[in-house]
Amino acid sequence: MADVRYYDIRCVRGEITLVDIDNGVVESAGTSFFDKTVIRVLGPKGWGILTRDHVDIDSKRELNNLVEAAARLAAVTQDRLDLADAPRGVLPVPPLGEDPRDVDLEEKTRLLAGIEGAARVSGVGNTRARYTEGIDSVRFLDSSGNEYSYEAVRSGFSVIAIASRNGVMQMGSERDHITTGFNLRNKQDLGRKAGEVAVSLLDAKLPKGGTKRAVLDPELAGVFTHEAVGHASEGDLVREGASVLGGRIGERIGCPGLVIVDDPTLHEFGFMPVDAEGVAVERTEIIRDGILSSFLHNRETLAAVGNGIAGHARSEHGAPPIVRMSNTFIENSDATYDEILAECKDGILLIGSRGGQVDPGRGVFQFNAEYGYLVEGGETTDMVRDVSLSGEILSTLHNIVLVGNDRKMSPGYCGKGGQSVPVSDGAPHLLLENATIGGRGE
Repeated sequence: MADVRYYDIRCVRGEITLVDIDNGVVESAGTSFFDKTVIRVLGPKGWGILTRDHVDIDSKRELNNLVEAAARLAAVTQDRLDLADAPRGVLPVPPLGEDPRDVDLEEKTRLLAGIEGAARVSGVGNTRARYTEGIDSVRFLDSSGNEYSYEAVRSGFSVIAIASRNGVMQMGSERDHITTGFNLRNKQDLGRKAGEVAVSLLDAKLPKGGTKRAVLDPELAGVFTHEAVGHASEGDLVREGASVLGGRIGERIGCPGLVIVDDPTLHEFGFMPVDAEGVAVERTEIIRDGILSSFLHNRETLAAVGNGIAGHARSEHGAPPIVRMSNTFIENSDATYDEILAECKDGILLIGSRGGQVDPGRGVFQFNAEYGYLVEGGETTDMVRDVSLSGEILSTLHNIVLVGNDRKMSPGYCGKGGQSVPVSDGAPHLLLENATIGGRGE
């Protein structure tokens, strides 16, 4: 096929198990199966992409027919694109502890019910828990002779508790996801913690808004790292002019000593043995010593933008790969938690995340903390609720005063382009100066 510059085929087969318990009632519990294949052909100019079910990837005749069909789609594209060369290689998948496939659905439901039940502490009126398990068997081949296969096993749960009093409702939540086996055993303490936080928040104060020093816990600092810095460093957004980081490689955009990394090789929830284009993965330092040093790329955006490495292409089942994060975090420094609180003096400690908004093009963000504590004289005092952090990405990076030594990673799922993939993000405790805090207190 003379007009085909490149093609690749990625087949993902597997199963998804879900258990959902709402207020002690099992709403759903079951396993579904999938078999998706994506065929991409790079024609004289652009891509032709097909998605099919139940493809026999070992049938040369079937694959040739699919490549020819995708090539006909590629032939009518208008915009020319190129692919950068990239290293090949596949990392070993970490060994499983307990394989979730060895645990029957009834046992999974019973264990999840125990976590959900533990959240129903006195004062909690509503609880919900959800277990998710995914088994992905991946096969990949391309026109350059690159071929690999691997199996990924992920499982985890989330639990929420809602407490109410005199028309006031507050929520506590916990989650835990891993890539190395089954993790529902002995987790009732997380359910109990969700319930206790919800009840405690009923008595929490409403803080005054304003500009002040703020300590961010590892979860909220990780959310900031992922949402405000990670997305802005993705090569497709940079190429489209939709990132405040575009054109700033080599520029100091953060405080001295600040290191922000995306590392698919870590055995966290965003681990990848190889990316969805068959490219070897490696640690990428987005920011080094406060200086923007690299973007995240797939082969296409690396060719178009430069300044980085490929190996950051990811895809959901049956979808083409796009530039995505994996495990994104602020690297440890040497400040202890007690030193950070002491240096904060008078301010606020923000804990956890309840989501928010970020505009990587304008470079602004707003995140809601789960709760917090006032800091007075370098010590935490009253619990506060309904508190948020907002600001500009670049000024916030410069306003980091201290970086802790206690990095912690939090698992979750990231949505982009209609696709959702497992990720983790994290940081140590951070101290910010001139933080814009939102609150409703008098």
